[in-house]
Amino acid sequence: MDRQLRPGLDELQRDPYPHYERARRADGLTHLAELDAWLVARDADVREVLRRPEDFSSANALTPDVMPSPAAFAVLAGGFGGRPVVVGTDGPRHQELRAPIVRGLSPARVAAVLPYAAERAAALVDGFVKDGHVELMSAYAQRLPGEVVGRVVGLDPADVPGVVRGGHRAAELLFRPLAEDEQIAAAEDVVAMQRTLERYVRARHAEPRDDLCTELVRSVVPEGGDLTLEHRHELVAHLQNLLLAGHLTTTALIGTTVLHLLRHPGQWELLCAEPERIPAAVEEAARHDSPLQGFRRVTTRPLTLAGTELPAGAGLFVAFGAANRDAARHPDPDAFDITRAPVRHLAFGLGVHGCPGAQLAREQLRLTLEELTRRLPGLRLARDRPVVMRSTMIHRSPQALHLTW
Repeated sequence: MDRQLRPGLDELQRDPYPHYERARRADGLTHLAELDAWLVARDADVREVLRRPEDFSSANALTPDVMPSPAAFAVLAGGFGGRPVVVGTDGPRHQELRAPIVRGLSPARVAAVLPYAAERAAALVDGFVKDGHVELMSAYAQRLPGEVVGRVVGLDPADVPGVVRGGHRAAELLFRPLAEDEQIAAAEDVVAMQRTLERYVRARHAEPRDDLCTELVRSVVPEGGDLTLEHRHELVAHLQNLLLAGHLTTTALIGTTVLHLLRHPGQWELLCAEPERIPAAVEEAARHDSPLQGFRRVTTRPLTLAGTELPAGAGLFVAFGAANRDAARHPDPDAFDITRAPVRHLAFGLGVHGCPGAQLAREQLRLTLEELTRRLPGLRLARDRPVVMRSTMIHRSPQALHLTW
């Protein structure tokens, strides 16, 4: 794979919705050269794929859009990880990897962390509420999710910024074209994050605590057993994947939600006047512009989907964001409407690969909207700072979100 993005991929990533609409209207599936994959865009077809993991494997779920250079790979070789993770596995191995995450993100664990999340949300707003302006992504959206998932995992707050930075750099390294020197710098940040996580793995093996890191260590290392190098690689890969999923997508969801509410001032004013609508606004924002636009899948055998015959090994892009704009399930799907009657969407996936952290993400967005509507009802988009969306399908969000009040 070339280190440059495929022609047209940047445009597709910044605004995939016209591509989705054409694919939903077409007979059968549409093959997108930009993704080198068949686009699954209709709600019914996406649900069918997600319900048949034996036919549509997740083995290629995290295939990069850009392959790092040999020099960057040489840096990455000095870190930890590189082992299968829950997002890219199937069957019993997937269940084995998923089980400790589900336990670690149980309703009780989520409820236990909410007072801390509320405290941090308020403190972050305190940091800019008197300024009259803020760039919300850097001042808030990129900070709260990392702090919250870091708390669940058991990280010291002092280590969270480096871990969050490493997560963003990992995404850049795999999904954006970078000059070689920048690839090397990104790889160094990723390795620094991995070494921090490996330190926690060793610490929790030696002294277990009531946190998700300990839960993961117990799931991998036999009771009373030694922590081997292979265990450390496996656990760092597991933690890295969990943390990226835990903060990148929630950061994106906060950014896109605030963006669409302020692009529709009537909706924002309604939410400020009737804060009991916040849970519905959370669901509508997740449906309307899903932060995780989709995942790749690969066929395990010859089969037919939506009337299209596919051979074994065919690559698919299963577009949650497209399914969530399908008029067959969501009337007037392109409208952003927090008064919409609730219909189950696919922003957090479905089935065995459904997001185990969905409730934690929803709660952080709820807390965010409660803070902003109560304390900054006059919030609006800065007119002189146009919003540019990130070029990615993994955590779709504004690059920056300048607000005034």
